[in-house]
Amino acid sequence: MRVNGVPMRAIWRDGARVAFIDQTRLPHRIAVVHADSVTLMAQAIASMQVRGAPLIGAAAAFGVALGAQRDASDEGLRAAVDALAATRPTAVNLQWALRQMQTRLTPLPVAERAAAAWVAAQQIADDDVATNAAIGQHGLELIRGLQPRSSRLNLLTHCNAGWLATVDGGTALAPVYAALDAGLDIHVWVDETRPRNQGAALTAWELGQHGVPHTVIADNAGGHLMQAGRVDAVIVGADRIAANGDVANKIGTYLKALAAHDCGIPFWVAAPVSTLDPLIADGVAGIPIETRHADEVHWLSGVDTTGRKRRVRITPEGSSALNPAFDVTPARLVSAIITESGAVPANREGVVSAIVGKGQRARANRDL
Repeated sequence: MRVNGVPMRAIWRDGARVAFIDQTRLPHRIAVVHADSVTLMAQAIASMQVRGAPLIGAAAAFGVALGAQRDASDEGLRAAVDALAATRPTAVNLQWALRQMQTRLTPLPVAERAAAAWVAAQQIADDDVATNAAIGQHGLELIRGLQPRSSRLNLLTHCNAGWLATVDGGTALAPVYAALDAGLDIHVWVDETRPRNQGAALTAWELGQHGVPHTVIADNAGGHLMQAGRVDAVIVGADRIAANGDVANKIGTYLKALAAHDCGIPFWVAAPVSTLDPLIADGVAGIPIETRHADEVHWLSGVDTTGRKRRVRITPEGSSALNPAFDVTPARLVSAIITESGAVPANREGVVSAIVGKGQRARANRDL
C-alpha cells in the first residue's frame, strides 16, 4: 500500500534487524522502529506498536528469526517462542505463526537454523500479502452483488483491519481497496473504535493515503446510520474464529452485528484461514478475551492546535474502569466469512471447507 504515494509494507526485514511502522505514533507521525532482539519484538507486540492478527503473526515469526540469530539451540528457540507467545492471548495467528516456525526449524541442525528462520519468516510475510489479495477479490464479488441504497455504496467497518493490521493489503479493507481499484463508487463509515481509537487513528489514515472516501463516526452512531438506510454492508476483521463460526474481534463488533441483523444488512467478516481455530468448538464460551490496562479507558491521547502531543484524563479520579479488548459475535449474526479460500458460511461446515480449500491450493502450488 502507499504512504505519501510510496509503496510500503507494515513490517519488513532490514539486514539483521526487523523494521516496522510504529502504529502508536499514527496518524500524526510516521515512525519506523528497528528491533534487533526477541525482547524488543515482544514489547512491540504487547504495546501494540504492531497490531492486527495477521501482522502479529508475521511479527512473531520475525521475532523467532531474531532469536535464532542469537541462540538457535533448542533451548534458545523455546525461550523465544515462549516470550512471544505470552504477549497477546486472543489473536490465534500469533500461536499459528510460532508453530509454523517451530515446525520448520526444530528438525534442522542448529547451524542451519538462523538462516532458515529468516527464510521461513519472510515466507509467512509474503504469504500474508498473497492471502489478502485473494480475500480482496472474494470480497469484491460480494460487494458487486449489493443493491446500494443510494448512488454510492456505503460500507461500515470497525477497528482497523486494513494493511496496517497485516503485512500488506488488509483483510476487511482488502475488498474496499479492490472495489475502488475496480472503479466502484464506494464510501466507508469508520468507527472511531474507543478506547484506543484504531479506527479514527489508523483506518481513517490509511484510507486517506489510498484515496478512499470515508467519514469517521462515533462508535454509537453505527446503528443510527443503519436504521437510516445509509449503510449497505458491514465488513470487519477477526482475531480468532472458532470452529462453529463465532468471531472474536475488537470490542464493539458484537453491537454492530446486532444492529446489522436487526436492519437486514449483510455483516461480513474477512480473515485468513490462519485465523480459524478448529480447536475451539464454541467461541462465546471458549475464546480467551484479553483485558488491557484501565488507563486506556481513563486517558485519551492526541495532538493540540500547536501539533504537540497531549494526554488527557476523561474520567473522575477514583472511578474504576474495565477494558476488555475483544468481544465475540455469535455465528448466527455473521452473513459470511471471507477467506482466501472464498466466502464461506459462518458454521462448522464453512470453517472446514475454508481450511480444506487452503490445503488444496497449497498442494496444487507445490505440484506446479
